[in-house]
Amino acid sequence: TSCLFPLAVRGSEGLYMVNGPPSFTESTAFQRDSGKNCKAVAFSKDGSLFAWCNGEKVNVVNVTRAELLHSFDLPKTVCLEFSPKNNVLATWQAYATAKDGTAGVPNLQLHDLKTGKCLKSFIQKKMQNWCPCWADDESICARNVNNEVHFFENNNFNTIANKLHLQKVSDFVLSPGAQPTKVAVYVPGSKGAPSFVRLYQYPNFGGPQSALANKSFFKADKVTMLWNKKATAVLVVASTEVDKSGASYYGEQTLHYVSTSGESAVVQLPKNGPIYDVAWSPNSVEFCAVYGFMPAKATVFNLKCDPVFDFGTGPRNAAYYSPHGHILVLAGFGNLRGQMEVWDVKNYKLISKPVASDSTYFAWCPDGEHIVTATCAPRLRVGNGYKVWHYTGSVLHSHEVPGDQEMWQVFWQPFPDGVFPQRAVRYQAVPGEVPGAEPKPAQAYRPPALRNKPMTSSKLHEDEPPQNMKPQLGGSDKPLSKTALKNQRKHEAKKAAKQEAKADAHQGPAQAQTPQNTVPAITTGDPEVDKKIKNLKKKLKAIEQLKEQAAAGKQLEKNQVEKIQKEAALLKELEDLELGV
Repeated sequence: TSCLFPLAVRGSEGLYMVNGPPSFTESTAFQRDSGKNCKAVAFSKDGSLFAWCNGEKVNVVNVTRAELLHSFDLPKTVCLEFSPKNNVLATWQAYATAKDGTAGVPNLQLHDLKTGKCLKSFIQKKMQNWCPCWADDESICARNVNNEVHFFENNNFNTIANKLHLQKVSDFVLSPGAQPTKVAVYVPGSKGAPSFVRLYQYPNFGGPQSALANKSFFKADKVTMLWNKKATAVLVVASTEVDKSGASYYGEQTLHYVSTSGESAVVQLPKNGPIYDVAWSPNSVEFCAVYGFMPAKATVFNLKCDPVFDFGTGPRNAAYYSPHGHILVLAGFGNLRGQMEVWDVKNYKLISKPVASDSTYFAWCPDGEHIVTATCAPRLRVGNGYKVWHYTGSVLHSHEVPGDQEMWQVFWQPFPDGVFPQRAVRYQAVPGEVPGAEPKPAQAYRPPALRNKPMTSSKLHEDEPPQNMKPQLGGSDKPLSKTALKNQRKHEAKKAAKQEAKADAHQGPAQAQTPQNTVPAITTGDPEVDKKIKNLKKKLKAIEQLKEQAAAGKQLEKNQVEKIQKEAALLKELEDLELGV
């Protein structure tokens, strides 16, 4: 099994393939292309074919037989993609108008991989969504042309077999899997009309009555539509560019669920803030969302959009299910430190917590056992390289490129579903070939006056622990009515207030039992300062309550919203007073 799943690596040192675990030697099946100008690479869906453009030609090889199949004279190609059954290779070059301002030449080419002939050329100005989309059996192929979707059948690109014409379709996604093909389309709102996502079954496009489902919403500048594997439902992340309330840099996001049976719902996320990532489980009946101001929450929901398991809070902004769906990795990449939490999904138990610092890329190996993380340019220009892990947390192989070189991309060769059987989840770390160097946690800055004094824990927030949200036996499965929910919340708030009062009454032993973060009163020795601190804490507590009310869906007054916006400044002031600055 030494080279069952190679990795392709592209960078300033050229393009080459590395055999996967356990050997990690350079693959002899693929001849290294040492050109420094490799712009585009792609594997076919089943991993049997590989194409790349080296700045001179687009080459297509059969990976298993290590033979060159075609070479196309398209030196400026920047995007490549194979059709699902390897009949067509699509290539895209940047569009350029002619010198005299007349229309340029067609820049999107579709090549027949049996004959090497060009089947069709189109003008495709934008790089975004450049590639036509095929149904998995290639019976249908679709592209968005001037805000309508054109459908071709059986790779005959000279006849438009069907058109989906709505006001202005700005995006569409075909369903995966077997026929019949379904289409999710997004039409942005204009002049006060809402945006909507509609699901159709091909080729029934005869007006709104023919749609399988329809979901409209006001807050959307762009949407991401995600089909589940069984093509029974779509998750829609709708985002606005700007958050009108000023609470977030990321704009505002909402998560919607739309089923092909016609049902739709807004997924209620119990913490305010951005939605960083949403991922369907390969089983198609659950999905995971990572959301909320840092430290972010992560929750798994079922198809009723009820929470099944809540992972609490932590430094994370991404979720990755393994190909078999039995393991889920929550990770904090980008501007976070690269902490990963590897969870056994069946039992919701934590398997490992490896750290992949400075990672810009993460991908599961098709075998469901291994993971690659990488630091690539242009996102990060230093320390480029990749690591291959076993999900139990061991680093099996680590490669860093020389300091004067860059790595641009690394990715696994894909395999058809079912090639790798699902294996039982292990908790014991497999032996690693590379000691996992744990990065030292960065120490918080301490002013000189405090450096020799004992540390006081000054955590800005306590992380929430994970908890199972499935209804416990004996509890009723029925969702609570609005009034019942309200009463339950009131009851919980009263209980919490009582506990806090108790803890305040006898500061000390009760401390350990109350989960509330009741910090013992610290006296600075200056009654004036103590008074200020007390007032600040009071204000912060009021803000906390307002935030909870907002999370519960209450519409806040303008002055209340302004209060919340002052939180950061108040925290800073409090910190300065407590440190005696």
